[in-house]
Amino acid sequence: MSSRNGRVRVAVVMGGRSSEHEISLASARSVLAALDPERYEAITVAIDRKGHWELGSGEQRELPAGSAAETLPVPTESVPATLGDVDVVFPILHGPFGEDGTVQGLLELAGVPYVGAGVAASALCMDKDLFKSVMRDHDIPVARNVTVREGDPIENPFGYPVFVKPARLGSSVGISKAFSPEELDAAVELAFQHDEKVLIEEFVPGVEVECSVLGNRNPIASLPGEIVSHGFDGADWYDFSAKYEEGGMDLIVPPRIPPEAIARVQELAVRSFVASECEGMARVDFFVRESGDVVVNELNTIPGFTATSVYAELFEKSGISYPELLDRLIQLALERHERRARLRF
Repeated sequence: MSSRNGRVRVAVVMGGRSSEHEISLASARSVLAALDPERYEAITVAIDRKGHWELGSGEQRELPAGSAAETLPVPTESVPATLGDVDVVFPILHGPFGEDGTVQGLLELAGVPYVGAGVAASALCMDKDLFKSVMRDHDIPVARNVTVREGDPIENPFGYPVFVKPARLGSSVGISKAFSPEELDAAVELAFQHDEKVLIEEFVPGVEVECSVLGNRNPIASLPGEIVSHGFDGADWYDFSAKYEEGGMDLIVPPRIPPEAIARVQELAVRSFVASECEGMARVDFFVRESGDVVVNELNTIPGFTATSVYAELFEKSGISYPELLDRLIQLALERHERRARLRF
């Protein structure tokens, strides 16, 4: 262990190349502010939009301003060495090039504990197409979809409206709700700007509900919350503006669904977490039909992480405060690393 004065050295990795760069920085600010300085020595590692790494020198509790100690393209030999000199890494990187297993692979090479899902689970859950396949294999209900690649004919067996999504992106970026064949063509074209694989997915009417999960081998589910969106871009669904602009959504805990549906959401949240081999944390998103049937929408391995983000707020409502949540996640990262160190490779 490389802790100093009994404190745990935590490297908070933030930013990244994805369109969710600014969201990552906001999450990181909250984490840095909430880490107890008597227990943790926080180091910042910022990744800019071009993929260059800014390694903070010494202890920092605010984001790097101006020039940092050094700016490094990825990969380099010194980046794993630098990250390897801490006790645990807290990657707060939303979307591609961070939430998709790429940074997790770097941390595995460096041999350093890190918070959240491993390489395989991160890559799986980022890919909506593969994630759905695994869920179906475990008898977990998901919305029906067809997957389209460049040059494939556009097929829509579901009627209208339908959702069109890039397979590997988050925060509703590149997603459209299409109400006609013309809108479908435009939606697919937009989605292909963000990924080489696109999902055309059935519209599931009902209540949108989210549930947070915490743990490694024996994960627990939070109280679920109902999402009531007020998107500012004219959308009638939970789009980017509804997620991140002030007043864009309301979170109702517990959700206004029958008690048995709440229990079903919590059950499926844990089952989805386990089936995708997640560890540490995840937020699982659902639709609850008027009939009470529950459908898994997707699983986010690094959800928004401010103190008022849905993931943290749901656990706050469940009796786990934001600082305690951080403590648990760091301990889970250390526990997993120690457990896996006993394996023979």
